[in-house]
This record gives sequence, structure tokens and C-alpha cells, in this order.
Amino acid sequence: MSESSIPDSVGEVTISIRGTVLGVWSDFVDHIPFIAAALMVLLLTWGTVTATTLLLNRALERRRLRESLKDLLCRLTAISLWMLGLLLCAMVLFPGLTPTRALGALGLVSIAVGFAFRDIFENFFAGILILWRFPFERGDVITCQDITGRVLQVNVRMSVIRRTSGELVTVPNSFLFKNPVEVLTDRPMRRMSVVAAVAYDEDLDAAVEVIESALRECGSILHEQPVQVFPLAFSSSSVDIEVTWWCGSQPVDQRRSRGEVIGAIKRGLNQAGMEIPYPYRMLTFKKPLPVEVTPRTDTADSGQQVSYRSDEE
Repeated sequence: MSESSIPDSVGEVTISIRGTVLGVWSDFVDHIPFIAAALMVLLLTWGTVTATTLLLNRALERRRLRESLKDLLCRLTAISLWMLGLLLCAMVLFPGLTPTRALGALGLVSIAVGFAFRDIFENFFAGILILWRFPFERGDVITCQDITGRVLQVNVRMSVIRRTSGELVTVPNSFLFKNPVEVLTDRPMRRMSVVAAVAYDEDLDAAVEVIESALRECGSILHEQPVQVFPLAFSSSSVDIEVTWWCGSQPVDQRRSRGEVIGAIKRGLNQAGMEIPYPYRMLTFKKPLPVEVTPRTDTADSGQQVSYRSDEE
């Protein structure tokens, strides 16, 4: 900086600052029409997005499409319109900006943002693929690793799941996309199974008939589907019998049906007089154990303790 450019007094500094502020203010006043026009473009973009989304929703309601696919089409349409509106807004706000320059700048910004927010974009594209092709919808009960619950929302970045115990879980879409997902309510019915047990002394064929008869009285079983009762295995103290049946696929339907079936099997075996055994244990000792006989004691009416010993003592 040359010596001539250095202000000699406070007055010159004040004049310089005032000139700068006035220049900025003048430029701002000159750009007010462009700012107003840009705001109008934003307002028109908002109105266009709202109206287009509403019309698209009504049009898609007439078609038999999955709810997730409808949401995806509406969101992609809204995102596209907003990007176009913001591009027009930038061109109006900066008159020297051409579409080519705007798209080039947008590409550079996209690369920088992509490296900085890689996880966010990964979840975004995973959400699009989930909404497009995945077999579960809002309201389905799913299991993914240790997460089991009902799907409340499938957003572009994350999914919201309500556990059967009541907790709310937000799951990144990339987690659901990379891991196996079990859809428990894909069908309106689901097969259940329990294992009953009878003692070895019981008639196995009769036990199977008793269980089959008990299952006919269960209202939660879908009797149009096969009910199967087969001996399963030899346990340590019982013969195991596997019972399989079909019921509703909702978690409450499964718990209700399981409880009803277990109660019916127990009542049927009890009424038939068949033993549901406790675990038996047989202890074997390599050497004989010494047996010590303890004298028996009784309490007389007088409250005194009387001991009886054998004459051999």
C-alpha cells in the first residue's frame, strides 16, 4: 500500500466508510426489483409444487398403486419442481447468471456436498429404492436384526418404526437396505407352532387324537388351513409332540392364538387323564453310599419330646 492511499485523518476514514456504505446501499436499492422478482418466483414455485402434488395425489388415488410408490412419485415431483424453481430464482436474482453457468456451479456444489454428506445421500438413495421396490408398506410389522415393530413412515432419509413394546425407533434407510428384512404381515395369516409333551407310559396315538380334538374348539385357528399334530422327539422324561396351525399375522393375533392353543391342549390332556410330566432325574453312584438311620422323635401330649430307639442300639 502506498503512502498516498493511507488516510491522513479521521475525517478521511469516515468519508471512506460512508462512501462504501452508500455504495452498498445503492447497489441494494438497484437490486430491489430483482429481489422482489426472485421472491415472486419462490412464491410461484411453492404454489406450483403444492398444486401439482395435490393433483398428482388425486390422480394416483384412482390407480391401484402401492402407497409407498405414490409417496415416492409425489416427492420426486416436488423435489424436481423445487430445483427448477430455485434455479430460476437464482437467474432472476443474478441477471448475469446463465443456465449453463448455473448448472456447472450446481455440479461443483453437488460434488462437494456429496463428499461432505455421503451418509445422508446414501440414506436418501436407499430410501428411494425402498419406496420403489421393497415389499413392505406403512402399517406392516417387520423384523430387521434386533428391531421388530410396525412401520409408521418411510421417509426419503429414514424410516419410523413403532416397536411392539411401545418404543419409537428411527432407522436409517441404508440399514434396512443392506440387511435382511422379514415382513411378518406380508400375508394375512401366519403359521404358529408349540411343542406339547406326554409321559412315556401314555398311549401316543391317543394323545395325538386328544390334542387334535382340543384344537377344533379354538376360535383363533384358521381351520380352513391344515392343522398338523405329529410326534417330534424323545426327550429325557417325555415324548414331544409338535403342534402347528395357522392364525392371523398381527402380533396380537399370534399371542392370543398361542395362549388359547396351549390352554386347550392342557385341558384336553388333563380331562383324558394323561400325564404332562415334570423332568425326571436318575442319579447313579459308582460306590455304595452308607445309610445312616436317624432315631424317630415324636412330641407327646405334655409337650415333651420323646425319642424312640431300636433295641439294637
